[in-house]
This record gives sequence, structure tokens and C-alpha cells, in this order.
Amino acid sequence: MSNDMMTTETDKTIFTRRESEARSYCRGIPNVFTSASGSIMRAEDGTEYIDFLAGCSSLNYGHNDPDMKTALVDHITNDGIAHGLDLHTTTKADFLGAFEKHILKPRGMDHRVMFMGPTGANAVEAAMKIARKSTGRTNIIAFTNGFHGVTMGALAATGNGYHRGGAGMDATGVTRMPYDDYADGVDSAALLDQMLSDASGGIDAPAAIMLETIQGEGGLNAASTEFVQKLADIAKRHGALLILDDIQAGCGRSGKFFSFEDMGVVPDLVPMAKSISGFGLPLAMVLVRPEHDVFGPAEHNGTFRGNTHAFVTARVAIEKFWSDKAFEAELAEKAALIEKRLTELADLVPGAYLKGRGLMRGVDVGTGELAAAICARAFENGLIIETSGNEDQVVKVLAALTTPTEVFNKGFDILLDAARDVLSTTKIAAE
Repeated sequence: MSNDMMTTETDKTIFTRRESEARSYCRGIPNVFTSASGSIMRAEDGTEYIDFLAGCSSLNYGHNDPDMKTALVDHITNDGIAHGLDLHTTTKADFLGAFEKHILKPRGMDHRVMFMGPTGANAVEAAMKIARKSTGRTNIIAFTNGFHGVTMGALAATGNGYHRGGAGMDATGVTRMPYDDYADGVDSAALLDQMLSDASGGIDAPAAIMLETIQGEGGLNAASTEFVQKLADIAKRHGALLILDDIQAGCGRSGKFFSFEDMGVVPDLVPMAKSISGFGLPLAMVLVRPEHDVFGPAEHNGTFRGNTHAFVTARVAIEKFWSDKAFEAELAEKAALIEKRLTELADLVPGAYLKGRGLMRGVDVGTGELAAAICARAFENGLIIETSGNEDQVVKVLAALTTPTEVFNKGFDILLDAARDVLSTTKIAAE
């Protein structure tokens, strides 16, 4: 090969020399990646990795879905609108039409769709502001181990002390209560109801009760249907709105499009982001019931509210995967496979147990040290997987929902081999 045809490997010192110390995932996954398709990522040295992280659930339909890619390339090459503030565009109309037809109407939801800056935290900020303006109250009920973002309003509702410490000042306006099964023998919903019903209970009348039905970064804690139904009832009786944060658990991750679909509740506000674009493009929105659509024009705004390119791919994602029940049926089969293979992992580690629901699953292996060692060994052998939890003790699977069965099994084989190797060569588990 001539020198002209040879490629030069990236000098990784550029990252340590110029990128902020805030960088995170690349510390445990240090390779330089060049391309990806489906559930496979390719590094600069040609090594292929099975991706069980999927952009932290931003790539529920895998990398570079061919139909979304074709639609996006066609849009760009035909000089389609690239940036439109919140002007009317054909791409926005097409997305809203598909979302109304295939998502909202079949589920009996009358919600309007509000676009804001393209991050999940911004969607949470908007939802909290809507609740406060709609009710005239300021307090938000949030829950232990909840993670809603790291901007100041969302951060107040986030339980993680490390992230809250990054604010450099107090994050206020939230009362934190125990999540479902957080405290042994405590009915968390009943406790909240009792405290709100008592004039001396010490909790200001809330504007909203906000939670994730499956806590992603908090360790895959999954709320029971009974708990969510109780909270919906409490919110209604005490004049608060119900905010169900579906940023990570939505877009099929739970096995349904919304994580609350089978729970018999209709939330007032639903923040969404991550996989709503379908392609990994930034897009965030809040579903808001019409009676609470209280913002005036541009009262909550942003230069990039409504990513036009993301509208293109989001429409394709909805029409391709959610226009009938076929994809949902596939998800049920894959959820069963994930549970089976993760049970094998849990059986290897004394005291380990499964967490989560649907295709948002993991295994609590007891310590963050052990979880990190398993994930690191798996990466050495070709699997990208991460941890979560209050002590990073949960080995967390967020594979693309479109991952073929054979790729799923290959990935789990790598994970199980990694666990066996770590357990046989270290004293982490025993300690």
C-alpha cells in the first residue's frame, strides 16, 4: 500500500489535551470509533464491537437505520429546511401527523406537543415550569434515585449527590420522597398521601408529582403499576399534575411505546427526548394535556426548538416501527430473551438479582467495583456495556431494540464469559 493510501491513526492525546475533564463514557471505552451500523460499532483499528449501550437509549432503532438515513439524505440533498426555529414546515407537519395517527390517537391521548431545546433536561425544565404556571404552586415532588437532568431545575429533582454537587449552589423547589420499595416495609405512596393530607405534614402543596416509571441512571428501579396508579390518584386529589419522565424509558424501551401504557394512567405531562428522533439526532418535546398548555408565545423558547432533520427521521421511525403491532410483538420476545440471559448472569454472582423491565434491564451484582470489572472485561472482548445505580453496581443492558437475536446471544455470551473470568481471577465478589 502506498503512503498516500495509508491512514494515520488518530492521536488520542488531542482528547486529553483539549477536551474538558467532564468527558465521561470515553474514559471506560477509550477506543476511537469511525462507523456504526445496526448494533455494531467499528473502531479505527478495525475492531468491531456489539453495542449494548445504544447512546444511552438514544439509538433504540440502532445505528444508521437505512430507511431513516435515506429519508434524511434525500431531505438534505433536496435543500430541505435545515433550521426553522418553530416556523411551520412540511417536515414538522409530517412528523406531527404520524405521531398523532400512530401514537397518540391509538392510545386515547389528547396531548399537545411542545418543542424546546433538544435535550431531555430541557424537556424536564419545561414540564416543571408548565406545572408551576398551571397550578400557581412551586413545589415539585420527586423521588429517591430519580435522574431528570443536570440543568438547575431538573437537577433539583435529580437524586444523585455527585451531579447535584456540580451545581455549585443550592438546587431548590423540590421535595424528595422514597421511590417504590425504596424503604423496607414502607408504603411510599401512602406516606406521601398522609403527609400531604396533614396540615402539619411539612410538604408544601405540590405543583406536580414527577417520576420515571423505570429509573434509568438510578439503577433500573421499576415502579409497580399499583404505585404509579396511587401517585396518579394522589396528584388528582391534591391538585397536582402528574409528570411521567419517559426520556429514557420511552420509545419502546419498556416493551411499549410509553413505559406507562399498561398502567391505566394518563399523565398530564410527558417529557421525551433520546430516541424520539429515531436516529440519534437531538430532539426533545413535552406532551401536555390541552388544559395545561399555558405558556404564551416563546415563554419557554430556544433557538433550536424542533430539530428539522430530526423530524424527518422521527417520522420514519414511527411509520416503520409503530404503524402496527408487529414490532411490539418482537419486543416481547426479545424482552424474554434478555431476562433469560441476565438470569444466567445473576446466577453466577452470589446475591445478584435482576432489575428493570422490558428491554431496560440489568443485574445488581452488589458492588460498583465488580460491575465495572465485568463491563471492562466485556469491552476487551468486543462488547460495549455500561453500569448504573447509586453505586454503579448494576450491569445495565440498553441494546438497540432492533438487535437481531443472534447478535443479542453473542453479546450475552461475551458478558457471561467476562463475568466468569472476573469472578475466577479476582477477589472482588468475595470482598
